[in-house]
Amino acid sequence: MMEVIYKEESYRIMGSCFEVYKELGCGFLEAVYQECLEIEFTSQGIPFVPQAELGLTYKDRGLKQKYFADLICMDKIVVEVKAVKELTDAHRAQVHNYLKATSLRLALLVNFGHYPMLEHERIVR
Repeated sequence: MMEVIYKEESYRIMGSCFEVYKELGCGFLEAVYQECLEIEFTSQGIPFVPQAELGLTYKDRGLKQKYFADLICMDKIVVEVKAVKELTDAHRAQVHNYLKATSLRLALLVNFGHYPMLEHERIVR
C-alpha cells in the first residue's frame, strides 16, 4: 500500500478549505477565497506564505520570469486556489510546474467555484 505523504498536514489544510467553502459557498473571486483561507489558516495555527515567489531556472541559469504560488503551507505544501466551474488539465499542469520549481512533493489544488461541493485534488511529485 502506498504511503500518503503529509497526511495530517494536508488534512488540516483541507479542513480550513472546507470551512471557508461552508461559510462562503461558490461565486466569489479567487482573491476572496485566498484572503479567507489566510484568515482561517491563521486562526487554525497553520503557517503559510501567501503569493510565494518561485524562482525559475533554465539550464542552471536563473530566469527573470517568476511564478507565484497562491500559498505555501508549513514550508512543504503548495496550495493553489481556483474559483472556476471545474478543474482542467491546464490547472493541473500549472500545479505540476509549481512543484517542479519548488522541489516540493505535494500540492493541493482547491476549486471554490464548483457547485454544490468544494472540488479538490492532491497532486504528488
